[in-house]
Amino acid sequence: MNHSSFSCTKFLYFFLSTIYCKAMDSQISPPFIAQQYTDDKKVHVLLAAATTKLPNIAEALCRNENISVRILITEPAEKFLIRQSSEQPVFDTLLQIDGVDAIYRDEDEWSPSWTRGAPVLHIELRKWAHILLVAPMSANTMAKMTNGIADNLLLSVIRAWDTTGVVDMGFKTQKSMVFAALDMDRRMYRHPVTEKQLKVLRDEWGWSESNPKGWVTVLPPIERSSGSENLDTGNMMDWRDIVNVIQNYVAGLVQKP
Repeated sequence: MNHSSFSCTKFLYFFLSTIYCKAMDSQISPPFIAQQYTDDKKVHVLLAAATTKLPNIAEALCRNENISVRILITEPAEKFLIRQSSEQPVFDTLLQIDGVDAIYRDEDEWSPSWTRGAPVLHIELRKWAHILLVAPMSANTMAKMTNGIADNLLLSVIRAWDTTGVVDMGFKTQKSMVFAALDMDRRMYRHPVTEKQLKVLRDEWGWSESNPKGWVTVLPPIERSSGSENLDTGNMMDWRDIVNVIQNYVAGLVQKP
């Protein structure tokens, strides 16, 4: 192929790609803007989950008329949530749950193609959410979170989180919270690196009455018997207990003027 033929082919490819992208962009719904939901009188829960109990958690939260849910699915979670049983539904079925307003995937961050001045998805999700529930939070996600890495949509939301409550003060009455339901192999959980990262989540960032500046609540893994008298620690807290924690927190928010 001579130079002119190569140039023509390259130009044609670029031209068709541009037309295709514009056509695809025209079929995508308008960008999500958090401020449009400021006065909906709901507590906004952003649910990031990679568990077969995702539908159970979403349905249970949505039974509360005070809660609005949006679901965030990372690429690893998407691979995990392949429909192999009724507990692993396709994403469209999750949208059928009354109260689930939208589902976001990693690629939605740049779809449609971002232009200067347009809203940025992870920023808008941060503005929208009163609660971010990560269930489960893996050892990998915890490690990235505590080191400020933001290489997917979930971690970008966390990295942009208003940890002081000052940035989003214009349309939120109080600081938003992150709930992290830990789940990992017991050897990972007992690893010294995990101990250091938990110290950050609990002692430095953890919310408590003695540390009102905190913005993270760690939902510890449960202990399960592994035979004899040994206990395995690392499995995620039962999904019903997680829902109860969130419901109780929401009840406290609703009662406040």
